[in-house]
Formats: sequence, structure tokens, C-alpha cells
Amino acid sequence: MQFNRQTLKDDGFSGFRSFDQLDINRVPRAPGIFAVLKPEGFERVFLAKSLGARFKKRDPSLPQPALEAEWIENADVLYIGKAGPGSTGNRGLRKQIQEFTDFGRGKPVGHWDGRLIWQLADSQSLVIGWKELAPEEVNHAEAAYHAEFVRIYGRLPFANLVQARTKEA
Repeated sequence: MQFNRQTLKDDGFSGFRSFDQLDINRVPRAPGIFAVLKPEGFERVFLAKSLGARFKKRDPSLPQPALEAEWIENADVLYIGKAGPGSTGNRGLRKQIQEFTDFGRGKPVGHWDGRLIWQLADSQSLVIGWKELAPEEVNHAEAAYHAEFVRIYGRLPFANLVQARTKEA
């Protein structure tokens, strides 16, 4: 499987809105996984300072050499994340994606994963798509997508710094 908008769409992903065009109320509340992709013609430019919020006094910025080391030039997918139901069953994709975008807009929410997205210039043009899943499928699906990405590209997507694994693995 290649990782691009069409193959993700063929695999059940929907949405595919840029962050600057995203209407959070159109994101489903169900659990699932989501992917952040480069739009066509995206020019990679790293910012010296992340647009992401400081959380617990930690700066989300990485130095340019570290960003360069994570970048995969020929990969469209930059991040694969998950949105479980949460302990009370009311988290899901809408809440997770809202926190992810809020973090990128400088709000101090606890969404440290994927923080490298917000150190890209024009990050608001990046595209997010999602796939609804049953709660018991979320962890396995994220781990499977990470493993397949690593199989194809030799490492995780740019903004995934930790590989998801299932408890059985």
C-alpha cells in the first residue's frame, strides 16, 4: 500500500480538509485514526520556533538538523494518530483533532504527539483525513498503519516520533 490521499480514501478515510478549511463540527465524534498529509505542491520550510504551545513549560520546537533527520521527501503522509473513545466514551476524532489543532494554534493543551507538524511553515495548508473505527479496533489500526509505513519508507512518518504497538505485539 502506498500512503497518499487516494489510497487512504480507498481504505475508508474521509474528510481531507486543510487545517485552515477544517470545520471541526463536521468531524465525527466516533473513535478512529487520522492522518496529516502534504497538499500538492507543498514546499517544506522549517520554522525556527514551533507554532505549537508550550505544555508543562516544555518547548515543542526541535533544532533544524533534527527536523531534517525526520523528514521523508517522497512521503505524502506526515503523521498518523489515533482517537480512542476515552474513559467516559466522549473523546473520539472530533475532540482529538480539536486538541491537535488547538495545540498548533498555540493553546496549551496536552497534545504533544505530532508536534513537528507545527514547526512547518504553512502548516495550516496541510490536509487532515480520518477513518472511523470501533473502539476495540483503534489501537490495532494505528499500529498496523505505522508498521506498514515503516515497511515502505524504512521509518515512521515525519511527525510520529514513537511507533504504536498493540499489547499482543
